[in-house]
Amino acid sequence: MAEIEAIAKLVNQLSKLPGVGRKTAQRLAYHIIALPEEQVRELAVAIFNGKKQIHFCPVCGNYTDTDPCAICSDPERRHDIVCVVRDPRDVNAMERMRDYNGLYHVLHGVISPMDGVGPDDIRIRELMSRLSSGEIQEVVLATNPDVEGEATAAYISRLIKPMGVKVTRIAHGVPVGGELEYTDEVTLMRAFQGRTEL
Repeated sequence: MAEIEAIAKLVNQLSKLPGVGRKTAQRLAYHIIALPEEQVRELAVAIFNGKKQIHFCPVCGNYTDTDPCAICSDPERRHDIVCVVRDPRDVNAMERMRDYNGLYHVLHGVISPMDGVGPDDIRIRELMSRLSSGEIQEVVLATNPDVEGEATAAYISRLIKPMGVKVTRIAHGVPVGGELEYTDEVTLMRAFQGRTEL
C-alpha cells in the first residue's frame, strides 16, 4: 500500500510539469522506479542543483550560474546591440539561429493589462538603465507577434527613440512551408509590409 501511495505522489508531482499529462507522468514514474538507485539519485541531485545554482544574470536577466552570464561577459560578442526578448527560452531560440552575435535583455514578461501586468512589472527600467551608458547603438525588439508582444514593443520603442538609439523589430511573416490559404490576416499583412526586393 505504501508503494502505491509513493507512486501516486510521484505521478502527481510529474504531472505538474508543463506538457506532461497524467498518462505521461505515469510512464515517467514507472520508468524512474525501474532505474537503478544511483541513476535516480543523480536525477534528483541534478534537479535540486539546477534549481539551487541557476539564477538570473544581474545584467541581462537570462538564466546563469555565473555573474554576469557567459553571453554578457563574452568579449567576442557585440556590446553595441541588444536583443529584447520576453523570457530566457527566447534567448535559447535566438542562440540556435547562430546569426546573432550581440547581447540580450530578458523582460520576464510582457505588458498585459488584462492580466494586471504593467510596464513596472517587467524589466523595462533595467533596460533603460543599460541604455543610459551610451554604449548600446541598437535595440532589436524580439517579443512575440501577439497583442501583448506588439504592445510591449511599441511601448519600449516610444521610450527609447528620444534617446537617439536605433530601434528595430524582428520581421514577422509567413513561415517556411506555410500556406497562404491558412495564414491569418495579421501575419499576411506583416509579411507583405516586410517584403524585400529580389
